[in-house]
Amino acid sequence: MAMKFLERIPLLRRLGPPVPTVAVIRLEGVIATRGRRAINLRRFAGALERAFKTRGLKAVALAINSPGGSPAQSALLYRRIRQLAAERAVPVIAFTEDVAASGGYWLALAADEIYAEDTSLVGSIGVITAGFGFVDAMSRLGIERRLFTAGENKSMLDPFLPEREDDVTRLKTLQRDLHDSFKDLVRDRRGAKLKGDEALLFSGEVFAGRRAAGLGLVDGLGEMRGVLRGMFGESVRLRAIEPERQRRFSLARLVPSFGTEAGDIVGDLLTRIEERLIWARFGL
Repeated sequence: MAMKFLERIPLLRRLGPPVPTVAVIRLEGVIATRGRRAINLRRFAGALERAFKTRGLKAVALAINSPGGSPAQSALLYRRIRQLAAERAVPVIAFTEDVAASGGYWLALAADEIYAEDTSLVGSIGVITAGFGFVDAMSRLGIERRLFTAGENKSMLDPFLPEREDDVTRLKTLQRDLHDSFKDLVRDRRGAKLKGDEALLFSGEVFAGRRAAGLGLVDGLGEMRGVLRGMFGESVRLRAIEPERQRRFSLARLVPSFGTEAGDIVGDLLTRIEERLIWARFGL
């Protein structure tokens, strides 16, 4: 009785043995350089550092709900997570929620173990590029495009110019290079766990959780709380680590004083449309 009473005193509790803790980082959204809710290294660098410095840390858990996005930001976050895991000798465990596809699965590969729900969508190991073409709209509005470059390939796939076959060929070459990097990472991280034919695994197809487990893309099925309690005991504490708050939206941005502000508003709108289209590919 006396011991239980003393354990309730905050100071004594802090001085006692640390409670086994798992730091949880939620990676939810499209992976992109810009966007208030986007997943990128700049937004999550501080949170990752804090997560790996948590007292009593047994593991870092990644709660992933992302349809993908920027290959570069996916790679940067992956590398930072692996660096911190090696420096602190702490295991990383990923849990997929609605979707961990494309860049979202790239993030999951930063974990030593990956768990999915039956209903999670996992995989989409491929590269996709989307854009807009405004050539006909500009013609109807009587707008003339004026573009000056040094370097014949500098304006590849300009949305205000007609599509050129050479541009598409160069884009597909870039996509193949990125796809090869993605495939190499999957082979390196999953190794002998992979059970499916590579032609299927790397086709860009997305798989439900149970099939993803059968193919070796994930280690098993389960939700975070249950899996972590099984690993570290019933007393394990899950501590959420939040990224830094982004600058709040300002009404001043709706009153452009010059072309730059107007361009920012249009850019933000197109970014949100693109994000919506990325989620829509997975029915979300």
